[in-house]
Amino acid sequence: MLQEAALTETKTETEPVTGADLLLRALEKENVEVIFGYPGGAVLPIYDKLYDSKILHVLPRHEQGGIHAAEGYARISGKPGVVIATSGPGATNIVTGLADAMMDSLPLIVFTGQVATGVIGSDAFQEADILGITTPITKYNYQIRSIEDIPRVVKEAFYIASTGRPGPVLIDVPKDIAASAAEPPDDQEVNLPGYQPTLKPNYLQIRKLTEAVSRAKKPVILAGAGVLHARASGELKEYAEQQQIPVIHTLLGLGGFPANHPLFIGMAGMHGCYAANMGLTECDLLINIGARFDDRLTGNLNHFAPNATVAHIDIDPAEIGKNVPTSIPIVADAKEALEQLIQQDGKPPAHKKWIETIQQWQEEYPYFYEKETAGLKPQKVMEMLHSKTGGDAIVVTDVGQHQMWAAQYYRFNKADRWVTSGGLGTMGFGFPASIGAQLADPEACVLAVCGDGGFQMSTQELAVIKELNLPVKIVILNNMALGMVRQWQEIFYESRFSHSKIPVQPSFVKLAEAYDIKGYVIQTEEEAEAILDEVLHSREPVLLDFRVDQGENVYPMIAPGKGLHEMVGVKP
Repeated sequence: MLQEAALTETKTETEPVTGADLLLRALEKENVEVIFGYPGGAVLPIYDKLYDSKILHVLPRHEQGGIHAAEGYARISGKPGVVIATSGPGATNIVTGLADAMMDSLPLIVFTGQVATGVIGSDAFQEADILGITTPITKYNYQIRSIEDIPRVVKEAFYIASTGRPGPVLIDVPKDIAASAAEPPDDQEVNLPGYQPTLKPNYLQIRKLTEAVSRAKKPVILAGAGVLHARASGELKEYAEQQQIPVIHTLLGLGGFPANHPLFIGMAGMHGCYAANMGLTECDLLINIGARFDDRLTGNLNHFAPNATVAHIDIDPAEIGKNVPTSIPIVADAKEALEQLIQQDGKPPAHKKWIETIQQWQEEYPYFYEKETAGLKPQKVMEMLHSKTGGDAIVVTDVGQHQMWAAQYYRFNKADRWVTSGGLGTMGFGFPASIGAQLADPEACVLAVCGDGGFQMSTQELAVIKELNLPVKIVILNNMALGMVRQWQEIFYESRFSHSKIPVQPSFVKLAEAYDIKGYVIQTEEEAEAILDEVLHSREPVLLDFRVDQGENVYPMIAPGKGLHEMVGVKP
């Protein structure tokens, strides 16, 4: 009987399978838990096999919402987010999400349907050259031309997306390839001789940095998202404490070092705090770990860290020296580099006065807003959210003023609690990304902090959180304006508010109720206190429409062309 069963099993394994079968099997081998996808003609063979799959499929109400949800999932889980879109407009609808993931180093595997191989290039119905369109905004892309290649390509795609500097990989699947049948190919190992990310640092460069630290009088660490991608927040804390080096964060790096730690200075950049920006300006040694010296961080490069020896640890060699001249380049995974730095025998530098100077800046020039004026302040809302969640929520933001207020006033003491669109600055990102974040961590309190403008770009995804009963709390800081645009027009364009105010908008509460989701309008601190206590820890979705002061601006601010030391809006 056993011999007969073994023969039957062998026979079954060698029976012809379709390309869609092979694709689903490959995803199962990669332990994929969830797929964000939207069906259409070119991917119907794949969807027919998904009908019997055990992988959770989430149907967004727009493909862009689907890929942003996959980004949120990837950012919190650390695993690649998986997306399926059909050919033509389905594929082009995910282009913004690809560019966003590429800029922010998020691992995605995106499958696009394609017309049949026999009509590719003939302008067939719903055909788009998605390889040509996405080559600049993906880490790599493929078009399947043989059914036998599917297992290998999928395995390679996951490897490429999640190793080195993470990023999106696109696989274009012609409909006839997905539908055709063949003998299942043998398993193959990933063999990419042209792609060999450098993980371990050069030991001589580690020694060089160690010696530079021992000589420094005013050192700082600039920690970016690379620390989080490498799961190196523990090593960063150990190294900073060992060497007594203050830590500054980029926008995307928040949470990589505890905000309540005595060595934490704050976030730097255009809307960073005074102490962090002055720390970068006055330091004599700048250790960049996993940040790419983005222009929003550096301000005018002629004034950036003018007195500093610059060391840069990054997994991507293309980033080192790209924007800022670097004296000590270290190509490596952040975790590997920090582990080696911790093991060195360099003595901690004597810079007690430097730390005291930074602490004095923090005390004299904290973030501030006018608390005594009438109306509900958006900064106060973020402070209340932090207090009532104990700082433990996953905060997912859209892009604009609310994004900066969240970064400033929700102090992150844990890694992987912050999801935002940094490099591309994509409006419409926040709400769908919160869906992916909630699926990645089902027990977490997830706050989708949005502006009224950005939320209206993705309101249709309310259907998803109701369908899946995801307990996302949608926090709309509603100033009836495109707030950051309005702020720039006020400051730089003589208050000529050209199309930045939104006099007509829906009732967000009624919109939520149309999806059978509870909603509240909140106009005072007293209302906020009562309603937040009621809903924050519920296990159902809720929409909170906070009516905040339209004229409130984000400060500090560094004007275009100015250096980090030329902040305006610092506490008087």
